[in-house]
Parts: sequence; structure tokens; C-alpha cells
Amino acid sequence: MDEAIPRSVETVVIGAGHSGLITSWYLRQAGREHVVLERRETLGGGWQDRWDGFRLVTPNWITALPGYPYDGPDPDGFMDRESLVARIAGYAAAIDAPVRLAIEVTAVEANPAAGRRFRLTTSDGPITADHVIVASGSFQAPRVPGASAGFSRRITQLHSHDYRNDAQLPPGGVLLIGSGQTGAQLAEELHEAGREVFLSVGQCGRVPRRYRGRDCFAWLRALAESGDALGAGLPTVGQLPDPRMRFAGNPHVSGHRGGHDTNLRQMAADGIRLVGRFVAADGEHATFAPDLSANLQFADGFFDARFRPIIDTFIERSTLDAPADDRAWPAFEPPAVTELDLDRAGISTVLWTSGYARDYGWLRFPILDDAGLPRNERGVSEVPGLTFIGLLWQHTIASANLVGVDLDAAYLASHWQAT
Repeated sequence: MDEAIPRSVETVVIGAGHSGLITSWYLRQAGREHVVLERRETLGGGWQDRWDGFRLVTPNWITALPGYPYDGPDPDGFMDRESLVARIAGYAAAIDAPVRLAIEVTAVEANPAAGRRFRLTTSDGPITADHVIVASGSFQAPRVPGASAGFSRRITQLHSHDYRNDAQLPPGGVLLIGSGQTGAQLAEELHEAGREVFLSVGQCGRVPRRYRGRDCFAWLRALAESGDALGAGLPTVGQLPDPRMRFAGNPHVSGHRGGHDTNLRQMAADGIRLVGRFVAADGEHATFAPDLSANLQFADGFFDARFRPIIDTFIERSTLDAPADDRAWPAFEPPAVTELDLDRAGISTVLWTSGYARDYGWLRFPILDDAGLPRNERGVSEVPGLTFIGLLWQHTIASANLVGVDLDAAYLASHWQAT
């Protein structure tokens, strides 16, 4: 991994997180010459950007990667950040991935000279290649809405990308804006640290930690692997009724304390104060939409609408012996809040858990859709030789996480072999 980068190579993989390394494994199995470029100085991918108390929401056994089975002592536990980063780095060593660290790719364009198809501009000079596989994910730039400018200068504002721990924040209450996986987990963490916590709730679903005897991600993996054969596969991106659904926050569930359900109603009953979707701020005054009750109902019904019918069909058609659904949810109805006086409420910090924007401006090809994602068919772009792995909804909801990347890579491997 300390060798110089080749100036001409058959395939360049951009990104050495788990997607890039899985790609490298498949390329090595096929005997394809390649190099993996990673802009960070250390291995571990984007997992290194998580906060100190981060834990996977997927069980440890899902970190089994091609050629690198999980053999740890706690397959049903949930790794912390350091353990996961170490496992990714260990995978690179185990498969002898040709990674070059601290190399940032700033442009990919057609090569005007004879020879290789592509010319890549990097922080260490140019490279030409016949194939480029982009494994940089879909979460490039922390997204903070412009409305953040309306908050009083007294308020500390921080995106979750830059948050590490409670000691980093000034004394006082915290308003979290965004109720996906990160927002719900950080709300719990800060509440347990003794903070007064306010959580702005949008339309984000939740899934149970366990359903009918298995972890929810065990069902997700089963559906991704063998659901299609039983007529119970995961919906594909082309089956979404609205393409904007690709950008919905990940359903909230937690890997903390051995893994547990994350239920906003229970969090409210325990003392976390819920408000509706953030609308605007004017100094010390913040306003929220009158949609808290509707958003909680959406979260309550999300799993039953999107996943339960598919899982139940899978269980029935595969003749699995699964126990009945025994879920029981709290019915607590928190009061509706549409305005907050931040000073009076004791809020000193706004923590944005509002996700990430896409940034593919370095791809010098007109292949981005209206939402800023590369147009592709299961990772294959319109540009011959340019493919993607780990994109949001590249094929299904599993494509951008540990559950489904290797399945998408296996599909792409046949494409790479033919080109």
C-alpha cells in the first residue's frame, strides 16, 4: 500500500471503504489489473467519520465480506466504530488489496489521447485507465439547510459529521434536527448524558429490532439473497412510486446496549421533547410544522407498510418455522409544539442530523440526474467502462449498506468480466 501509483492501469477503483475493497476482491478473483485509490490517510472508509459512541445498527455477522468471514465471538452484537474500522483495514490486508492512501481524485474525464479510455486527475498526478469503478458512496457533503443562518449567534451549530461526544458541546440543552438513525441515536445518547434534548421529527420510518424471531436485518438479508425466487424480493429502485423516496432517512433502530427498538413515542415518554419538522429560525425563536402527530403515525406504520407483508410472504413460501408477531408499542401521544423560545428552553446547541448532499462534480460526464445521482442500471452507467458500487438504491434499499453491497458487486462482476 506504500507503492507509487501506476500511471496507466486497466481499472481504477475510487474509494477504499468496504464497497471499494469488495470490488477489489472480485477484480482479483478475475485476474484484473487494478488499483484502489483512497483520499484518506488511513483505512476504514467513512466509518471513521462517525461519533465516538457510534455502533453499527446491523449485527456483527453482516460484516462477513467476500473472502473474509466473520469469526468473532459475538455475531449477534453490534460493533463500535474502532472495531469496524479495524475490521475494514484487516480486510484490505487479508485480500492484499492494491490500495494507495492519501490520493484524492479530483477529475475523471475522457482521455483525449490514444490508448486508455479515461484520464484521472489526482493529487499525485494523472492516471489513465480503461475502466473506472466509483466506490465513494452517496454521502459526500454534510448537508445543513440555508435556514440555519436564522439562528442566533449565541447558538452553537454543528453537523453530526463533525460531532464526536457530549463534552464537545457547550453546557445546556440540544435541539437535534433530523429523526433518522443518527438523530434518534444521538438524541438517546445525549439524553442519557443528562442533557435536555429536543428532537425535530420529520417523516422517517422505524423498524423493529426483531420481528418474528429474527433481527430485522436477518430478514432484509434473506429477502435480498433469495426473496426474488419466492416472489418476495425487496422492491427495486424502478418499482418506487416516487424516485424521491431514495433519499428518505434510514429507518431508526439502534445497536446500542446490545441492540434495541428506537421508538420516538417511548423516547418522548422518557423525557426527550419532540417537535415537528423544522421550518425556520429567527434569532432565539424557532418554528416547527404542526405535523408531529402525523410524522409519528408515519413512523409507526412504516414497517407494516413497507416490509412486514414481504417478510410474511417469504416466511410462508419458504415454510420457515417463525413465531407469531409479538410486538407491542407504546401509545404515548406527546404534546404538539410548533414554537420554541430557545433561550427560555435552555437550548445552547443545534445539532444537525440532516444527512448528506451528493457531490459528483468531479465526474466530467453529463450523467447526473435531477437529484444529483449518476444515472445507472444496477451500477452500470451510460459511459462505457464507468460503473458504480454502493450507491443509494443502486438496486434496492440494501445497496448502500453492508447488507447488500456484496450482492451488487457479484452482479457487477459478470459485467466487468464481459467488458
